[in-house]
Amino acid sequence: MKWKEWLDKWSMTGLEINAGFLKLEWKPSDFDKNAAWELYVELLTRVSTQNLQPEHGDEKTALDSIFALFALTRETLKNQGRHCNEFAKIAIVVLNQVVRPFTAKWHKESLAGAFSDEARCREFRDELSQLQQQLRRYTVALADMADVEDLTELENTGD
Repeated sequence: MKWKEWLDKWSMTGLEINAGFLKLEWKPSDFDKNAAWELYVELLTRVSTQNLQPEHGDEKTALDSIFALFALTRETLKNQGRHCNEFAKIAIVVLNQVVRPFTAKWHKESLAGAFSDEARCREFRDELSQLQQQLRRYTVALADMADVEDLTELENTGD
C-alpha cells in the first residue's frame, strides 16, 4: 500500500504532504505500531476525541488538554526512537497542520479573556467540535497503524 492510499482510507487527504512522499510504500514497523498505540490511547481518553457537553467542562482545561498533545507526541517519538519513521511522518503533519492552528488561535484568545465571554466560549466549543472530528479520523488511523481494534466510536450512542 502507498501512503496516499492509506491517507485516503482514513479521509486524511486534506493534509498537505509532499506528492513524492505519497508515492512511497506504507509499511509501519513495530516501533511505529508502538508509537501509534501510545498516542492512540492518549487521544482516545482526552477531550481531543470525546464530546464536551455545553453544561460540562471548562474551555481553558480543554485547550490545555489539546495543547498537551504536542508534549505527548514528542515524548512518544523520543520513547520509540528514530525507528518510528512512519508514525513520525503523520504525527508531525497532524500536529503542525491540524492541532497548531487551533491552539495558536485559542491560546492568544484565552490570554485576551475570551473564556470570560459566553459567545466566545460557544465559538471555542464549535471549533473544538470541528477539531475533534479531524482528530477522531486521526485516532482511527492510529488504531490501524497500531494494528488494534478501533474503539473511537465505542461510546457513540448516536444521540
